[in-house]
Amino acid sequence: MLKITDLKVSYGGINAVKGVSFEVPKGSVVSLIGANGAGKSTILRTIAGLVKPVSGAVSFNDENITGTDTSDIIAKGITLVPEGRRVFPDMTVLDNIKIGAFLRHDSLDKDIEHMYSLFPRLKERKWQLAGTLSGGEQQMLALARALMSKPKLLMMDEPSLGLAPLIVKGIFEIIKEINKSGVTVLLIEQNANMALKASDYAYVLETGRLSMEGSGEDLLSNEAIREAYLGKNSNKKYVN
Repeated sequence: MLKITDLKVSYGGINAVKGVSFEVPKGSVVSLIGANGAGKSTILRTIAGLVKPVSGAVSFNDENITGTDTSDIIAKGITLVPEGRRVFPDMTVLDNIKIGAFLRHDSLDKDIEHMYSLFPRLKERKWQLAGTLSGGEQQMLALARALMSKPKLLMMDEPSLGLAPLIVKGIFEIIKEINKSGVTVLLIEQNANMALKASDYAYVLETGRLSMEGSGEDLLSNEAIREAYLGKNSNKKYVN
């Protein structure tokens, strides 16, 4: 579904991404893991049209979308849930959900009810201002908002950042349910253990380059990955 070919991205004089190539098959969950500054968020922002690459190509369903405007990227079926959730704090939960469908011209009622079935807490708080929600509730809202665009590919940047372990478990259960419904997922996650357990395939980035790849299961059992990202007890977290 998604193919990245020799992607290079620079910020000023810093080469953030240095010739990265990878693929995300339709229907899969793929994760990018790596230490702070590895270039993971930059890759997602480039795919979403928020950053223009120096060179390389981004292909979606065999169409070159490199440098395409963000609104056109969304219309093609790619949606990004950014790091930090970025909800609209002075708007209600319901209005935040509706904003996710800003490119649609059909009825939203059925899909809003579906969001409430996925996230019952949001239905309870639909008239509440988004800025008054807890961190976990804001993450649920950011996911619901993204799903309202009916994405074919959902990209998530650190969905568990700053959340309690029990909330993180719930978020990952929802991610699995979203994937089972037919949505392809590309994930950056600070909790490498959770990310690899949820992923069909994963890539490891180091200072802007891919250093390793494999199935989530294989990387979980890889000693080098365990030492670098999972810790001795396989539950170490790192922050992007």
